[in-house]
Amino acid sequence: MKNYKLTIELVPQTAFYKNVRSEVTRTQWDIIRKKVYKEYDYKCGICSGKGKQHPVECHEIWEYDDNKHIQTLKGFIALCPSCHQVKHIGLSQIRGLKKECLKHLMFVNKITKKEANMQILETARIWEERSQYDWKCDMSFLSGEDI
Repeated sequence: MKNYKLTIELVPQTAFYKNVRSEVTRTQWDIIRKKVYKEYDYKCGICSGKGKQHPVECHEIWEYDDNKHIQTLKGFIALCPSCHQVKHIGLSQIRGLKKECLKHLMFVNKITKKEANMQILETARIWEERSQYDWKCDMSFLSGEDI
């Protein structure tokens, strides 16, 4: 797949709800996310933008081992709400935000509508493949976090 500045990350259906927020307390999550916001100077780590209601949101960075079926937490990034919606475009589509996501994806990656749709289709293909397997969740990254 082409290297894009803004990528779409669809969590395999079999790994839904396996995330940091479900494993830590609300206080711990607040510590993590506020540290990430500050680290990124309250700007999006992809487009440098900010949201209108709140500047940024904390996004978990996962790596998927497609052979061993392990999803590994690699870190966090601050994203503006628009980039965050694109990252989770499946959920955004359910919320009726596909048009806005497509527009933002095209803008950030400087691509055509056809190229953006191809990116979405390729990500959906990977999601369908990954959703056929049960995933082990490795959050050992958190052991190095000050929470």
